[in-house]
Amino acid sequence: MTSVLILENIRSVENVGSIFRTADGFGVSKIILIGTTPAPLDRFGRKRADFAKVSLGTEDSMDWEHQQDIGKVVEELKSQGFKIISLEQTSDARDLKSLSKPNKFAIIVGNEVTGVSKEILDASDAVAEIPMLGSKESLNVSVATGIALFVLS
Repeated sequence: MTSVLILENIRSVENVGSIFRTADGFGVSKIILIGTTPAPLDRFGRKRADFAKVSLGTEDSMDWEHQQDIGKVVEELKSQGFKIISLEQTSDARDLKSLSKPNKFAIIVGNEVTGVSKEILDASDAVAEIPMLGSKESLNVSVATGIALFVLS
């Protein structure tokens, strides 16, 4: 299994650090940070203490990069045979558990408020959601990412 995570404009340093730690645990090949998603290094190239506190150093062992154009990233991964799976709640989203486990996949998670962009939802091979049974309609983005990796790995 080869997996990639794409984090589209996530706002929280703590969520991104937590995703790095979870990705390390599931053997994710690479994390691609898009747009405003916080990176392990600040704009001066220094390690971010707030990031490292949550990621517990996995930023040093994970392969990661920062890109601005998510469309180009998705196009490139598709050309390499990756199945693109957006984790989002939409009217036509499928239950995450109903997806087959692909050999090569990229999971896209989006901004905590606006979610995955429409452009990328349209470009995805599948849009999947985690069914919610309680009073809240969604999970924290880092928790949802961990569940998706568990189900698809």
